[in-house]
Amino acid sequence: MPQTPLLGKSLPELTQWIEETGQPSYRGKQLYRWLYQKGIHNLDEITVFPKAWRTEMADYPVGRSQIHHHRTAPDDTRKYLLKLHDGLIIETVGIPTEKRLTVCVSSQVGCAMDCDFCATGKMGFTRHLKAHEIIDQVLTVQEDFGQRVSHVVYMGMGEPLANLDEVLKSIHRLNKDVGIGQRSLTVSTVGVPDQIRALAEENLQITFAVSLHAPNQALRETIIPTAKNYPFDELLDECREYVDITRRRISFEYILLAGVNDLPEHAEELAKHLKGFQSHVNLIPYNPIDDVPFQRPGKKRINVFRQILQDYKIAVSIRYSKGLEADAACGQLRSNARRSPPRSSEPTGKVTVE
Repeated sequence: MPQTPLLGKSLPELTQWIEETGQPSYRGKQLYRWLYQKGIHNLDEITVFPKAWRTEMADYPVGRSQIHHHRTAPDDTRKYLLKLHDGLIIETVGIPTEKRLTVCVSSQVGCAMDCDFCATGKMGFTRHLKAHEIIDQVLTVQEDFGQRVSHVVYMGMGEPLANLDEVLKSIHRLNKDVGIGQRSLTVSTVGVPDQIRALAEENLQITFAVSLHAPNQALRETIIPTAKNYPFDELLDECREYVDITRRRISFEYILLAGVNDLPEHAEELAKHLKGFQSHVNLIPYNPIDDVPFQRPGKKRINVFRQILQDYKIAVSIRYSKGLEADAACGQLRSNARRSPPRSSEPTGKVTVE
């Protein structure tokens, strides 16, 4: 029977486990601190525990990954390829600013949504991540940067709402055990029928973002093939229900693709759908990936699109992604471990050329 990793367990669960190994219950709190505050990779690192116990339990899985490869962009955004226990590779990104450190975490190995503009969608889907594999990404970035993570966005590889149970477990552990406030956690989705409602019923204080990317069903299906399973009007109805239940606004993500969804008439149509909606629109100029013909619109076109939304009193901002040069920006995450050998994970201060 496989052993369940310790990372992702609550204090009561860890205390129960420690007692089952023959240790007194007070060591549950010690294990808890070493897991979540010190970020241990194996039990032998817990120097306050008896040496004999550490030797006996040395092979018990903590649930930490290995850094397989590491790239740093000029803005100090860092992309990590992390090797999981089964040898699969996922990507996570550390995004520093002057006042915060944000981690963009993956929730799946690959993704089944098949968005045309997204590198991860080109990988296909392999499996869901467990809660401990999501938490590990945050601890890895925190350890590598040597500073506390303040924000986490579920915008990496995968569709979080397709793996909702494990995502929810990771949210509670990141909040209660790692100490990141719920309002500093963002979950992003392209939309999975009935799962938005399920998330709303959890009554979390997180930020919820919906990747819309088009103002109507027909256009949305051309760039998000799986959107055919979730009609545009039904998606917006469920978003309104989310707002009604949680009393929190929704962020709508809209990637601008030159000549595809960035025309003035697209902005007008989008504005009419969202007028009166408790929401905020993030316009994201497209970030290029290999083998895809899309282009980023010029600044004039982007500003015209924003102005039209503003004229309709829609809250809107333009978000230029960090980490572009390291393929760590929005839409660029795709495990390339099979195409590139691992290099040194030491920070370089510049982009590694592949």
